[in-house]
Amino acid sequence: MIEVLSLSRCIQCDKCVKVCPTNVFDAMPGESPKIARREDCQTCFLCEAYCPADALFVDAHAEARVQWNEEELVAKDLFGAYRKNLGWGKGQSPIDNLKKIHALRELVGSPF
Repeated sequence: MIEVLSLSRCIQCDKCVKVCPTNVFDAMPGESPKIARREDCQTCFLCEAYCPADALFVDAHAEARVQWNEEELVAKDLFGAYRKNLGWGKGQSPIDNLKKIHALRELVGSPF
């Protein structure tokens, strides 16, 4: 479930508003978006994946709210973690991620 939108990191691009399939966010002209309907979050991670500023954190617990604060997320390097794992993080490319997958496949073998 969407847990944190960092106002200090947000660049007000509204990409989270645009990609959210369940309309969780409200655009706020001249301000950062607002998490308006948290209970509608389907934990799809699209908002976190598309956020170019790594200003969002979605917790994998879809059914329950888990209280996180921004300081904890920064300390644990969790802002942008989903993007990084996709290979979309700053300084990364999807090709880099494919190289890691191929190296892992060489190490453990193909499942096919």
